[in-house]
Amino acid sequence: MLLIKKLIAVPFYLLKLCCLLLLTLLVAGPVLAADNETAMTFTADNGKSTDAYAGSYQVPENRNNPDSRQLTIHYVRFPALHNKPAAPIVYLAGGPGGSGITTAKGRRFELFMALRQHADVIALDQRGTGLSEQVAPCQSSQIMDSAASWNEQTLTALHQQALAECSAFWQAAGADIHGYTTVQNALDINDLRTHLKAEKISLWGISYGSHLALASIKLFGSQLDKVVLASAEGLDQTVKLPQHTDAYFASLQRVIDQQPPLKARYPDIVTTMKSVLQKLEQAPLLVKLTADDGQQTDFLFQKLHLQLLSSMLIADPSRSVALLLELYRSLDHGETEMLQFALKRGFFSNQPITMRIMPTAMDLASGISDGRLQLFTQQSASSLLGGVLNFPMPHLHGQMPQLDLGPSFRQPLSSDVPTLLLSGTLDGRTYLAEQVEAVAGLTRLSQVVVENAGHNLLMASPEVATAILQFLTESQTDISHIALPLPNFGI
Repeated sequence: MLLIKKLIAVPFYLLKLCCLLLLTLLVAGPVLAADNETAMTFTADNGKSTDAYAGSYQVPENRNNPDSRQLTIHYVRFPALHNKPAAPIVYLAGGPGGSGITTAKGRRFELFMALRQHADVIALDQRGTGLSEQVAPCQSSQIMDSAASWNEQTLTALHQQALAECSAFWQAAGADIHGYTTVQNALDINDLRTHLKAEKISLWGISYGSHLALASIKLFGSQLDKVVLASAEGLDQTVKLPQHTDAYFASLQRVIDQQPPLKARYPDIVTTMKSVLQKLEQAPLLVKLTADDGQQTDFLFQKLHLQLLSSMLIADPSRSVALLLELYRSLDHGETEMLQFALKRGFFSNQPITMRIMPTAMDLASGISDGRLQLFTQQSASSLLGGVLNFPMPHLHGQMPQLDLGPSFRQPLSSDVPTLLLSGTLDGRTYLAEQVEAVAGLTRLSQVVVENAGHNLLMASPEVATAILQFLTESQTDISHIALPLPNFGI
C-alpha cells in the first residue's frame, strides 16, 4: 500500500518516462559502428560516461565551386538503447557557431541520453564549429577604445572595417567564405544522412539550429522523419524586430508585479531604463577598472555600452536578468558598484575585434528581407535597446552582397513534416510571437509553450523531455503547456 501511495504521488510524465526507459533497456541489442566511426567513451562535464562512436565525413566547402576543397565534418553518435531504432536524431546547435559535441557534454547531456530511447542521437559539429572548425579565427586591427565616444554608427563603421580585414585574411588562408551559408550547412546534414545509410533522419535544433532545421525542411523535407524546434528562428528572422524586444521588458514587468518584494524594488523597469539611458546619453560615466594585477584603466561607460550589455543579458530570466535589473536600479540611484562588477566580467575590453568565419558568414548569408529591414530601421529609432540586439546584424548587411542567399531563401516555407515547437514565454532572444510566425506554414505542427522559460529551455523541466519523446514516437504530443515557477531574480 505504501508503494502504491508513493507511485500515485509521482507525476504521470515521470512515470511514463521511467517506463519508456525500462522498456528500451530490456530490448537493447548490439550496435555496430558505421563507416569511418571509432568506438569511444564519451564523458560529460558532470563526470558521467557512456559508450559512443566518434565519426566524420567529407563535404565540399562550396558545392557551387567544382574545384572546392573538402571539409571534414565531425560528430559523436550515441547509439539507441534498443535494436529497432527509428530514424537517427541529429542535434543542431545554436549560435551560429555552437558545437553540438560540446553541448552534449554540458547540461543537456541527460536529454541526449533520454532521446536514445527512440533512436541514435548524433551531436553534430557543423562546418566551422568545434572539431569541424578548419579556418582560424581572424583578429583584426580594429579596437573599440574604452575611453572613446561611441554610437551605433561609429561602432558599425569599426566592424565593417574589421569584416573587410577578415575577409582578406580568410581568402589568404585558402578558405571560401561563400561556402559558409545555411544552405551549404543544411546540405551537410543530408550528406550525413547518406553517410549513415539512413533513409530518413530527424532533426533537433535550438535557436540558430532551428533556423538550420527550417532550411533543411525546405531543401530536403522528404528525407526528414520528424523535426523538433526549440526557441525557433525563422528563415527571415536572423535580425529580431525591436518592437518585440520592448514587449519583452513589458513581460518581465508583469512577472515582477506578481511578486510584492520584486514590485517594491522594480516598480517600473521600462521607465527606469529610459531614465538611465537618457542620463548616459547626456553624461557618460567615467569609471576606473582595476585589473587583477592592480592596474587601472579608464572606461567611458555610455548609452551604447548599456544597450549592448542589455542585449547580452536578456536571453534567460534564470541567468543574467537579475544582474541587468539591479544594474539599471543602481545606476538610476547614482551607484556604480554593480556597474564595476558587470564590467569586470569582461563584456568590453580594449582587445582587437575577432571574427570567426562560420558565425560571421552564416548571419550575413541569411541576411534580412527589404521589408523587414525597413521595419527594423523604423522601430530601432525609438526602441529601448536601439538596433543592437543582434549586432553586428543588420549593420553588416550588404557588405558582402555576393554572399547573401537572396529573397527565395527567406520566403516562408510550407511542409507536412511532423514538427514540434518548444517556446518560452520569457525568451529574450527569439520572441514567442515571431516563433509562431516562423512555423506558420507547417501543417503538422505541435506546440508546447513553457511558461516563464527563457531561450535555453530544453532543461527547464522534465516534461520537456517527455513531450519530445512522445512526439518522436507518436508524431504529436498531448502536452501543450508546461508551467514553471515565477522567476524571483534573486530577491
